[in-house]
Amino acid sequence: MFNFRVLAVVKRELMEKLFSKAFITMTLLVPGLIFLMLGIQALLYSSEKKNLRIDIITESDNLTSAFRNDFLESEYSKNGKYIFSFQTMNKEELKKYLEGKKKDLIDEKLGGIIFIPSTAMKDKKVEYYAKSSQNISLFKDLDGLINKTLIDQYFNNKTLSKEELDFARLGVDFTGFKVSEEEGIKEEGYGNLVLAYLFTFLLYISLLMIGQMTMQSVIEEKGNRIVEVILSSVSPTELMTGKILGATLTGIIQMAIWLSPVILLMSTTIFVLPKELLFSINGGVIVYMLINFFIGLLTFIGLFAMLGAIFDNPQDASSGTMPVMMLIIIPFFIALSMMENPNRPVAEIASLFPFASIIVMPARMTLVGVPFWHLLLAVVINILTFVAIFPIAGKIYRVGILRTGKKPKWGEVIKWLKYKY
Repeated sequence: MFNFRVLAVVKRELMEKLFSKAFITMTLLVPGLIFLMLGIQALLYSSEKKNLRIDIITESDNLTSAFRNDFLESEYSKNGKYIFSFQTMNKEELKKYLEGKKKDLIDEKLGGIIFIPSTAMKDKKVEYYAKSSQNISLFKDLDGLINKTLIDQYFNNKTLSKEELDFARLGVDFTGFKVSEEEGIKEEGYGNLVLAYLFTFLLYISLLMIGQMTMQSVIEEKGNRIVEVILSSVSPTELMTGKILGATLTGIIQMAIWLSPVILLMSTTIFVLPKELLFSINGGVIVYMLINFFIGLLTFIGLFAMLGAIFDNPQDASSGTMPVMMLIIIPFFIALSMMENPNRPVAEIASLFPFASIIVMPARMTLVGVPFWHLLLAVVINILTFVAIFPIAGKIYRVGILRTGKKPKWGEVIKWLKYKY
């Protein structure tokens, strides 16, 4: 199968793709896109409304006074994020007050009203009235402040020292220690979590992008009849093999460029990350990821090349790409779910499942210790998947690449598998 003619096709594909504007643009654009997303996220957090008026209402003067003292001394009051006002009234008076402030709440002249009943001293249940009743950002900001004041008031008449009160107000701070056979027990920050997200995102983008580029290339060659000239020198199998290998090598080069900052951080001490962002992976993880990615590219590019041979234009091809894209999208979301809990059973199963393993296993091995036989089994499964897919895709490609005209039905495409050559 691999000969000088295939090598010539591979060379052509590499020259065409590596120096194309699309490849250069995407290679530079994706890292920029990641930084842009992080920047937009930071901007969204930093551009939240300032001077948001919040009314704090309690049922007792003592509680109102306590909240006034604590809230006005808080960072949110000093930096102007919230402007607090404090009042004392019972539940009946609150109803009349809400009627009077209804227009201000709807017009957002008043950000919200927080009512802290006397029963909050027992169950810590408070009420929030606003145009949008589920302001998660506000709840996150004020939860600790309200809890602190309630705890202070609850223990006010009890013989507890300031140190004991401070301890009662503290939340639990988890420090993670990774336990593995190779490195024993080692403290770990959020670096590996960030890397797992990065690996997942890059694999997802690259598989879709390189696959779509290959499919588009096949459709264009089929549409302008260049493929008929090429097939006078090479067989359809040789052409497909060359295109798959060329596109795969292009994807590997692109991924290596994207991962070069991670490799640089692993191999030098010039750049020092904060302790919280330090990651604990070795070169073997990167090598495995590239090998795994290489096999995945061979498989998916073969499927996308097959789709390109079936259809005459991108519009028709879009109907056929969805099943293949779902083989990438579903594992992507499974890998993302691991950021919350790396030990999900579905993640372990998906990391050893055909197609899904390509995206899920790199994320899993970055977050948790994975037995070597799992890694080996995943590679074997992916190779067997490619071996099973390639003859099927090759048969459909050989028939479809020279067919034009009416969009074929899937029943007809299945019949192509029975053709003798």
